[in-house]
Amino acid sequence: MNFFGLIGNPLGHSFSKKYFSEKFEREGLHDCRFELFPLETIDEFPLLIEKEKELKGIAVTIPYKESIMPLLDVIDEAASETGAVNCIKIAAGRLTGYNTDIVGFERSLVPLLKPYHKNALILGSGGSSRAVQYVLKKIGIDFTIVSRAGTPGSIQYSDVDQKMMGDHLLVINCTPVGMFPHVEEKPAIPYQFLTANHLLFDLVYNPAETAFLGEGMKHGAMIKNGYEMLTIQAEENWKIWSA
Repeated sequence: MNFFGLIGNPLGHSFSKKYFSEKFEREGLHDCRFELFPLETIDEFPLLIEKEKELKGIAVTIPYKESIMPLLDVIDEAASETGAVNCIKIAAGRLTGYNTDIVGFERSLVPLLKPYHKNALILGSGGSSRAVQYVLKKIGIDFTIVSRAGTPGSIQYSDVDQKMMGDHLLVINCTPVGMFPHVEEKPAIPYQFLTANHLLFDLVYNPAETAFLGEGMKHGAMIKNGYEMLTIQAEENWKIWSA
């Protein structure tokens, strides 16, 4: 049996088990199965690996994309540069970490960009944010990170004003704010300054239209949720696991 899974906490919002189970059924991969492993802390991960010896691959989601890294044997160059891992391949007793959020985000974002999307606000500074930063650097878009904690190299939400909204026409939500079941929540930015030239990208995919994206629609902005990014990175995970 080829066994795969997802670690994170919480996992009630996750589409991964349904996605991969349907994929295995559709493609006749009857020797494959996928399970969810909600871990209370990352310290439970070594016990999971010891117990589930058939595991060949693991997807990693919030909040463990960064804290998983010291527990791996090898880390891919791009994942090392971003400082976050969302895909683990297990082979010959070795755990190798990758970041397929990079590919998923780039392929989903780039077709939407206009010449005036020169500056971005990145909401959040966690593991998903690191993949977004990596892509924006690659494609030449300057960015400012907004963080509740005001982490080094970032500003706080209270610092985002009309001028900053006008100067940053790409706004990317890399936080879980607004994710099911807390669908009424949204990042605390001044939405009244959005325009039709703004592009709002939300890495959240459940619900399909978050309150953040709803504010974008009210002001005529382009919007995109994280579902396509998620499906792209899931297929990239599968390429790594099945290689």
